[in-house]
Amino acid sequence: MSLSRRDLVGASSLALLGASAISGRVQAQSIPEAPTTTSNTMQPPLYPTSGPDYQPVVTLNGWTLPWRQNGDWKEFHLVAEPVEREMAPGMIARLWGYNGQSPGPTIEAVEGDKVRIFVTNRLPEHTTIHWHGQLLPSGMDGVGGLNQPHIKPGQTYVYEYQLKKSGTFMYHPHADEMVQMAMGMMGFFVVHPRDPTLHRVDRDFVFLLSSYDIEPGSYVPKVAEMLNFNMWTWNSRVFPGIDPLVIAKDDRVRVRVGNLTMTNHPIHMHGYDFEVTCTDGGWVRPEARWPEVTIDIPVGAMRAYEFDAIYPGDWAIHCHKSHHTMNAMGHDLRTFIGVNKRDFTRKMKRLVSDYMPMGSAGMADMGEMEMPLPENTLPMMTGFGQFGPIEMGGMLSVVKVREGLASGDYKDPGWYQNPPGTVAWEWKGPKPEAIRAATPTPSAKPGSTPARVVKPSPHNSHK
Repeated sequence: MSLSRRDLVGASSLALLGASAISGRVQAQSIPEAPTTTSNTMQPPLYPTSGPDYQPVVTLNGWTLPWRQNGDWKEFHLVAEPVEREMAPGMIARLWGYNGQSPGPTIEAVEGDKVRIFVTNRLPEHTTIHWHGQLLPSGMDGVGGLNQPHIKPGQTYVYEYQLKKSGTFMYHPHADEMVQMAMGMMGFFVVHPRDPTLHRVDRDFVFLLSSYDIEPGSYVPKVAEMLNFNMWTWNSRVFPGIDPLVIAKDDRVRVRVGNLTMTNHPIHMHGYDFEVTCTDGGWVRPEARWPEVTIDIPVGAMRAYEFDAIYPGDWAIHCHKSHHTMNAMGHDLRTFIGVNKRDFTRKMKRLVSDYMPMGSAGMADMGEMEMPLPENTLPMMTGFGQFGPIEMGGMLSVVKVREGLASGDYKDPGWYQNPPGTVAWEWKGPKPEAIRAATPTPSAKPGSTPARVVKPSPHNSHK
């Protein structure tokens, strides 16, 4: 359904009476515009033009929601609505989200800010928004029926509160939560420190983990699925459709990851170790930070880590659950490793002339061939780099560290040109003869009594 501006203003005036209890509500005389986008590429960071300075975040394959100042209040406008999201070239998902995309736009503000967030519902059912991790009045917490009335289709409600602390938070519905989150309704909420020098970094990346079960040829997720998801996504994108993390050499970098799937995700970054510096509970004190190369993100939680980008190159970053780095993966595949399919293949080709046997020597040939697919799905293993097929999918991207990048340059620089002599190479010299070591003969320990083996009598029985 479509709403005119007059409809929105009328709906919001009713919402102010029922949902908001902050004295500043009398100033909310009109609704700010609700920016929208259908772009799947990462938008430039939105730098502040007034108030405290901060280094804005960049959202992989996403964007930051603009706001307007109204007196003491920063005002934002979210629209909950059906959206289409390209997960990667060749596959579209019909989801629910905010302002034209799933996940919704990242909200950025500063510790101590008063925020007023208008939420308009263009879904076919009621909804709410829970501000995950924020410290706020109970009536603004967003649990439908418990903290507030549900936002019915066509209504606009207003959430008003002051940001008590800086950190990384999320937003998502707390109404028909299983369906609405399974349909992609979620977003990031970043609160920057009021002191511009506190926790300052040069580049700050954010992405949300989400999962879907979308059968080949279909477009809408199976919302009742609990375990067997086949699309493991970052910001509702899968490799090779996920933006790279482009970084200038020697930058101080922060990566913030939120998990709204139904399982944990060990996120591993190649080429570096890093420090865990923040959870959704707050910043980790410097003396309490710990080093990692893999950080596990629990369900419903956020983790942030930081590192100094001193090693140039192309470095994979991915979930270390191997089936989470594959696309459209079926769960009923049989294992054919070592099976001779010669006779079977001859018979099958009588029925299907272009039949190709696969799986006898592993699954790498799936990544090399890029065979025809059903409508609206993706290869299970895909992607090509400068040296050949990458053979992955799902939750994978590339950290691209380069010398000489400008501070605001996030364009993909292409593949890394490795210095001579720094790429693994094939040995073409003589191959040494394999020498099998002699089998060691067991010997008794000096001074020990040899073990005595007693053969069971046929008259003995075990009870």
